[in-house]
Amino acid sequence: MSMSPLALPDGVEITGPIEDRYEEILTPQALELIAKLHRELNGRRLERLEARAKRVKEIADGADLGFLEETKSVREDDSWQVAPLAPGLEDRRVEMTGPTDRKMVINALNSGAKAWLADQEDANTPLWGNVVLGPLNLRDALDRTIDFTSPEGKAYTLKPDEELPTIIVRPRGWHLPEKHIKVDGEETSGSLVDFALYLVACGQKQIDKGRGPYFYLAKMESHLEARIWNDAFKIGQDFVGIPQGTIRATCLIETLPAAFEMEEILYELRDHSSGLNAGRWDYLFSVIKTYRTRGADYIVPDRNTVTMTVPFMRAYTELLVRTCHKRGASAIGGMAAFIPSKDEAVNTAAYEKLTADKTREAGDGFDGSWVAHPAMVETCKEVFTKVLGDNPNQIDKKREDVQAGDGSQLLDVKSTPGEVTAAGLRSNIDVALQYLKSWLEGRGAVGIHNLMEDAATAEISRSQIWQQINNQVKTADTDELISKDLVLKIVDEVVAELPGDASDYDAAKATFLEVAVADEYADFLTLPAYARMP
Repeated sequence: MSMSPLALPDGVEITGPIEDRYEEILTPQALELIAKLHRELNGRRLERLEARAKRVKEIADGADLGFLEETKSVREDDSWQVAPLAPGLEDRRVEMTGPTDRKMVINALNSGAKAWLADQEDANTPLWGNVVLGPLNLRDALDRTIDFTSPEGKAYTLKPDEELPTIIVRPRGWHLPEKHIKVDGEETSGSLVDFALYLVACGQKQIDKGRGPYFYLAKMESHLEARIWNDAFKIGQDFVGIPQGTIRATCLIETLPAAFEMEEILYELRDHSSGLNAGRWDYLFSVIKTYRTRGADYIVPDRNTVTMTVPFMRAYTELLVRTCHKRGASAIGGMAAFIPSKDEAVNTAAYEKLTADKTREAGDGFDGSWVAHPAMVETCKEVFTKVLGDNPNQIDKKREDVQAGDGSQLLDVKSTPGEVTAAGLRSNIDVALQYLKSWLEGRGAVGIHNLMEDAATAEISRSQIWQQINNQVKTADTDELISKDLVLKIVDEVVAELPGDASDYDAAKATFLEVAVADEYADFLTLPAYARMP
């Protein structure tokens, strides 16, 4: 039985509660588009997810990733370019990221950034309320009716339109279902639901403002997954009656398989493409995940010691700039997760690291980069302005010195300096438990130890632990074998030290152990975590 009083198209069922104003987003038109996209594309989505699993098995059996023979002609044809930069996407020297709750929408839009990644993915959680209220808050922002006063009496008001950044929405990845909207009895795709709800509610409003609708595409692993997105855009544009090519998408290259298909991904989306982004934390997660069973050469040292300057990360980011600029696309750098602290020494160190990181990116040819907190916007902007000057970007910096070769540099994990330590193991457990507790409560962007963490941090943490247990790794400092028993012992110690009652962490602990110490590796911790959500 549907719990909704909404007018539902044939075959559509909503099992989530319908709260105040939900009908403004869950309109017959939006639900009809979801049904259309589901019927035309969901079968292909599921096929691609099966192809991912098949590739993981092949790698476990000794195969390696490499550039695709069957798409060599696309890579070797120098004539094609992506669509020209769309309005509001010419200058992206600093992009703010964050979830789409009401307060964050206003703070992000008032941040002074050039663009804002409005996140329905890793900085959010797929709690039913977030799925519907995200696009509603964005629509209210476009209508300029979003102003509000917090319970503490603080007023939040939008700056004038001409001072606001370009909104770029990030839907969920292909792997996540939306269990509250069913079509023909099947769960829908979180990706297609997020896309459709935003496009119908805000697409024309964005066009009227002169920029949009634009998207960030997460977690893709192949150009064939990009092809599904391109088809979704074509269907969506026809459905709402806007010209083909109005939508633009920036793809996150945040999986190791996608790093070998960057050019092909740009090619598939070429009429809708606005570039690629180096999603560094998820990329590290993907490297560990993809080669988790391949022994000592692929053991990644403590998470916090793996910087962007280690060989395999350096190879990936430089290739991304080279690929984008060859094709006339923007190259956007990685996340600076720092958040301001009350401790001045911590702040000074954070700003120094931020400046060094963004200076390297700007020098490498990136056109802009991400920050997770409004206080970091100006520093990032200043660093890029030193390199860009009055130019909106540096797409003319072609980086022809970068040669991909056979791609082996992308797989050179063993040259990474650093060790696996007992402190690193404890830190992974601590951060993962704190993050999962917040995630299960509906918050996807969480400040932990002066960093704004999203799901990628918890994914790296639990994947490292799974890999360490399954490859019988010992800690360098204490010479202890990392075993399931050791992890269980440390989990209990960490929970005892965290604020609140130990029972507050029961669901987080259960989810963590399900994905960190189980015999079978779970592809994404958000899948079992979502199953625990109402």
